[in-house]
Amino acid sequence: MPFYVSPEQQMKDKADYARKGIARGRSVVVLQYADGILFVADNPSRALHKISEIYDRIAFAAVGKYNEFENLRLGGVRYADVNGYQYDRRDVTARGLANVYAQSLGTIFTETNKPYEVELVVAEVGEDAETDQIYRLTFDGSVADEHGYVAMGGQAEAVAQSLKERYVEGAPLADALRSAVRSLEAQDSERRLKAESLEVAVLDRNREHRLFKRLPAARIGELLGPVDD
Repeated sequence: MPFYVSPEQQMKDKADYARKGIARGRSVVVLQYADGILFVADNPSRALHKISEIYDRIAFAAVGKYNEFENLRLGGVRYADVNGYQYDRRDVTARGLANVYAQSLGTIFTETNKPYEVELVVAEVGEDAETDQIYRLTFDGSVADEHGYVAMGGQAEAVAQSLKERYVEGAPLADALRSAVRSLEAQDSERRLKAESLEVAVLDRNREHRLFKRLPAARIGELLGPVDD
């Protein structure tokens, strides 16, 4: 006798499965600061990146299963390269990329037995803070237009609550980085994140051409300084 599961139950089971997988990973924080957009990940690996450049003004951050979000990242790079070559580099936008990711994730979620265990942020830095774009995408293809800051992965609610208390609009890079790191530490009061266990990058609107830049451990340590609140 065949075993019947209602479509509603199937979708719920898939969503629960994906959420549990994402929660097992380490958190990532994305927030605006005075000169652009800052990305901070709890990630001691120097080779397996959670934060990456997609195009001139666009970057990508992810949590969840590495092989799954790496496939999405590579697809995004191909999409950006092809559209920038065929049309104009200005036609490649975070909004367009978010729509592509949303379609892919939505199709995978509804048409396959196993959903992707990933959550993404696609961000584009503008000429000023008002024109910055930050899009958050969940495993089922849902898209949210975020402002100020985003926390995902791990105990995201605890991180987001800490960010809500610490975030200051237009803060300089050092202050924004400290706020992000202290918020990541909010998941475990006993843990202190060192520069070597962080992956940090920025989209700096003051740079020319390629605005994405990774910060080495020495620079992260310098920015964090001796301040401990």
